[in-house]
Amino acid sequence: MSRETYQKMTDYIREEPKRVQMLRSVNHLLTGFIFMLYPLFLLVLFSRHNPFLLRAILVPAVCFAAVTVFRKIYNAPRPYERYDIPPILEKDTLGMSFPSRHVFSVFMIAMTVFYVHTDAGVMLCVLGAALALIRVIGGVHDPRDVIAGALTGIIGGVIGYYIL
Repeated sequence: MSRETYQKMTDYIREEPKRVQMLRSVNHLLTGFIFMLYPLFLLVLFSRHNPFLLRAILVPAVCFAAVTVFRKIYNAPRPYERYDIPPILEKDTLGMSFPSRHVFSVFMIAMTVFYVHTDAGVMLCVLGAALALIRVIGGVHDPRDVIAGALTGIIGGVIGYYIL
């Protein structure tokens, strides 16, 4: 993505403070909802003595750690760093953009839920796609960052829950 493309993509949001606030609010609401859902899901598994509980904790934890280490090593710059344009979403982290850990986490949680409840897992993937779009429009990730985050979450879930 070029600076001009990014500028065009975000100008519509930037020109109206209410749009900026709405994008930020939806980002916080989606992130909060999905990340609150995961511990509740684990609590349900625990209360039902479901043997899947241990895998539902270990697979995301191992994958999250691997993504975190990879991001630090690869250390891709964020769009607001490359283009010297302030992001719409509040963020001041430098580097560590690839892959998006927010998007990875949502898709990893979706795959975890999907293993037990297909419809809920699919719905979380839809919310994950919405969050990915928000992270790009908000200027904190490039499209490749969120696509890689989603694919990493899906592949990690397939390997952790269906292959191993």
